[in-house]
Amino acid sequence: QVQLVESGGGLVQPGGSLRLSCAASGSIIRINGMGWYRQAPGKQRELVATINSGGRTTYADTVKGRFTISRDNAKNTVYLQMNSLKPEDTAVYYCNAAVVPRGMGLKSYDYWGQGTQVTVSS
Repeated sequence: QVQLVESGGGLVQPGGSLRLSCAASGSIIRINGMGWYRQAPGKQRELVATINSGGRTTYADTVKGRFTISRDNAKNTVYLQMNSLKPEDTAVYYCNAAVVPRGMGLKSYDYWGQGTQVTVSS
């Protein structure tokens, strides 16, 4: 069983920073792409940033230059450093990972974390 556990959300003032972490645990052979998504009240879930196993990154236009995604392959962990936060960044943030688990035929499966709330408000 593979689990993703997020941490690091909270309440921050506009212009502030937060760092989200997401650790994958379980019987894992390999993790391919990892990413962060977010969902604001009344809106669809949207992609924030992705990082592949080689470290190549992509970002939504709304967060470019403010957010940085990174990963520590030895710890099966992905991070999202969020700077210059705005009220419109308020959402539940979810991590996602494409994982090849042991005992499931060397196929990659998508896993999601439970979400962590980020609120940007004065």
